[in-house]
Amino acid sequence: MITHLAHFEFSQEKYWGIIEGEVIHLLTEQYPTTKALLQNKASILNTVKNDLNKLKKIKRSDVKLLSPVVGNQRVICQGANYRQHMIESGMNPDAKSYNMFFNKSSASICSSQSDIIKPKHVDLLDYEIELGLVIGKNITQKTVVTDGNLSDYIAAMVITNDVSARDVQIPETQFFKGKSYRTFCPVGPYLCLLDQDSIHYLKQLELELKVNGETRQLDNTKNLVFKPAETLTELSDFSDLDIGDLILTGTPSGCALRIPSPAIVKLFSLLPEPFRWKMFKRIQGKRPQYLQAGDYIEASIQSSDKAIFLGHQQNKVTNESQLI
Repeated sequence: MITHLAHFEFSQEKYWGIIEGEVIHLLTEQYPTTKALLQNKASILNTVKNDLNKLKKIKRSDVKLLSPVVGNQRVICQGANYRQHMIESGMNPDAKSYNMFFNKSSASICSSQSDIIKPKHVDLLDYEIELGLVIGKNITQKTVVTDGNLSDYIAAMVITNDVSARDVQIPETQFFKGKSYRTFCPVGPYLCLLDQDSIHYLKQLELELKVNGETRQLDNTKNLVFKPAETLTELSDFSDLDIGDLILTGTPSGCALRIPSPAIVKLFSLLPEPFRWKMFKRIQGKRPQYLQAGDYIEASIQSSDKAIFLGHQQNKVTNESQLI
């Protein structure tokens, strides 16, 4: 059963609701966190099946959408996980035998309609559309996750954007810092609940990100190098996972960041470090793809048969100085 939920503000109160076209059916329970919601997943699916028309209805246009991932949960990211993105980054996807993992602060999470705040010291602001997976079962020991039991561990999925300050992330080798500024992780708008019958959609989702109406990223999850089941298996080898934790599965090619050829990278490594990073910022700064104040980002994820539609993210970039 495919069920799309939204978390939103209505009449100065926060609610969860079931999306049906332009109508939202209000759930009677006001879950404070996504974890609390997912712990009641079976009851929600039963309501969808048997009692949907008994719920109060409101117009989607009358609400303010919030992030559907709520609570101080882990945000774990995969790096370079689409074949073309790996090639674009100077890697061989057929030779890479390990996942690249890093964390992102939960403080970076914002809604699908929030402004993305560009810090004063950041010049190389980048976008990364990613499919987000929300954990549905606690993992506290090494666990073998397969396509057969995947729906036990993944409760839902969402659109995410792993916004990145490249001039912090790369020269400072600070993935966590460069990707964790507040508003650097738009999530939602919709939380799509998954079960055994719908989990197969994870392998056939189309991702698209546009900046100012121009398509920058376009790919399909069939091109993921490390699939969700093997990713969770590897994660369980060294990390606990809790209900409500968010896994970002990697971004397709088309980011603003462009890695030079291996020969140029090797040459750069011979330069004194201050000069090396000064050159990096100068070369990257010439790329018009980096985000500027006023840019408008749109992101969407859907299945090819349209049965799953995770909604549209619509975020505007705003300078930190404009808020003072």
